[in-house]
Amino acid sequence: MSQPDAPDRFNEEKQTYTIRGVDQPNLEAGVAAIRNVLKTLPPKPGVYRMHDARGDVLYVGKARALRNRVTNYTQVERLPNRIRRMVAQTRSMTIVTTNSEAEALLLEAQLIKRYRPAYNVLLRDDKSFPFILLRSDHAFPRIQKHRGARKAKGNYYGPFASAGSVNTTINALQKLFLLRSCTDSFFNNRDRPCLLYQIKRCSGPCVGRIGVDGYGELVADAKAFLGGKSTEVQAKLGREMEAAAEALDFERAAILRDRLKALTFIQGSQAINASGVGNADIFALATKAGQVGIQAFFIRGGQNWGHRAFFPTHTQDLSEEEVLTSFLAQFYEEVPPPRTILLDRDLPEAALLAEALVERAGGKVEIVRPQRGDRVRLVQQATRNAVEALDRRLAESTTQGKLLQDVADLFELSEPPQRIEIYDNSHIQGTNALGAMVVAGPEGFLKSQYRKFNIKRPETAPGDDFAMMREVMERRFGRALEEDPDRERGLWPDLVLIDGGKGQMSAVKGALEELGVEDVPLIGVSKGPDRNAGRETFHFPDGREISLPINAPVLFYLQRLRDEAHRYAIGAHRTKRSKAITASPLDEVPGIGPARKKALLMHFGTARAVRDASLEDLARTPGVSETVARVVYDFYHAGG
Repeated sequence: MSQPDAPDRFNEEKQTYTIRGVDQPNLEAGVAAIRNVLKTLPPKPGVYRMHDARGDVLYVGKARALRNRVTNYTQVERLPNRIRRMVAQTRSMTIVTTNSEAEALLLEAQLIKRYRPAYNVLLRDDKSFPFILLRSDHAFPRIQKHRGARKAKGNYYGPFASAGSVNTTINALQKLFLLRSCTDSFFNNRDRPCLLYQIKRCSGPCVGRIGVDGYGELVADAKAFLGGKSTEVQAKLGREMEAAAEALDFERAAILRDRLKALTFIQGSQAINASGVGNADIFALATKAGQVGIQAFFIRGGQNWGHRAFFPTHTQDLSEEEVLTSFLAQFYEEVPPPRTILLDRDLPEAALLAEALVERAGGKVEIVRPQRGDRVRLVQQATRNAVEALDRRLAESTTQGKLLQDVADLFELSEPPQRIEIYDNSHIQGTNALGAMVVAGPEGFLKSQYRKFNIKRPETAPGDDFAMMREVMERRFGRALEEDPDRERGLWPDLVLIDGGKGQMSAVKGALEELGVEDVPLIGVSKGPDRNAGRETFHFPDGREISLPINAPVLFYLQRLRDEAHRYAIGAHRTKRSKAITASPLDEVPGIGPARKKALLMHFGTARAVRDASLEDLARTPGVSETVARVVYDFYHAGG
């Protein structure tokens, strides 16, 4: 921990404080709120949350002895300025006791990910990691990419650093082990081999080209390979190829040769040589210009399954060891830990973190800084990558900062925008209409804050783009006025870009004026003649219009923002349209779930036939009781 800043003045008797950048009455109120909690605080392990006047979580912390830890916040002269500001905002606390400090560490990580407090180190990358899933609930198991909760039965292998790395591995595994990747419904309805069989990436179990035993052997080989026994699999394939050649079964020998080539490709495509390491995650931290970068390598079965750089935020006034400890606790909140975690430095709380991860790992976890051998070399490589990734990040930030300054100059903003919202609409002749909002800032697109608005007001005419945009604005900023009227929570944009020209600008301007919002900068972006990119016109609310040189960097940036909004709107519209296509009139019948709807459609053939059926015919449907039949009949014949 860095040394705390010295206070300008501290008077213990009067309990008054004068701190740079901190309002004295607020600081006194914060200390009083914490002292009030201390009256009943036990000296037990647990987790505490500090709340501001609105109840928002400012900070989540854990402690071996809650009373001792929380008492520190009342000793203002020992706190850094950043923590003093937090104390000044504190008005209440929530306390949860735990059985051990390790349990408190896990709970702290969960709460940080849930509340994302302003004063905690935050792991910004919330994307779940992809895994390879080898299903076990079918006679011919499927291999597939998987994200999210592990509800399906089978073996999970990962994590992989990106969707690209897992897709590449699955493609290679299909060539190597000829396992199917199709869905069960596709599998069950085949009467001839698909294209994957023709290009030798599937063994064709759907049409009987391989039996259960033969396919089971392929699955066993795949499990062995993914479990780190690639050398054994390679030797087995080599023996089988030689035996086929000796038996003059040259077709099978050629297939085995191709599979061996695929295995060699996988082994040769590893970015680092991790043989002998087994299962391990490797982390290295770099700092520069007040920024922190953490590089992670994922090694499974001695194979490199990719690497990813992370850039945690809110790291000021914290030591590198504290940042890395907090990062690891949050990282393993969703990712299952391996038995070995290699670091580029010693952590004071390494033993505590290892103890906390035991249950998730299913056994003992070793967190170490290697001293010799191949492990040191791997950590050194991770360190180099961390430094290089941070340098790239800083260079990109510099470029991004220049672009945002150019945006501010172009659109006459007082300072570079920290939050830009871009809006677009999508529909086909007024059907399945929706509006879309994407958000960008100094660190790029903020995809977790994207929003879509289903156009649902009866007064919004189908296909009326101006009315659609007006509805989107009224709903978006009406909610902002309710949730953040004082504009303190970062819900308000510094710039709004609208995909459209004078008409859209007029609709948006009018909607915001009716809400009393007149200080949000608005810019319309319309394409030029023949809708050519590069000839865009930018429309100001006062009617002014400007264009930019076709090679201006700020123009490319604005085009990228507009195109991202268009992509998101089109994707959301297609999803909505697909759901509408598969919708059935039976969806409107209350109490009819997917199973009963399927039973009715299978029995009657069409939804129209179900609607016209008599009560007696409905009751004869397999799987449909008399009560359900009455519900369906009454729904269609109410008032008849």
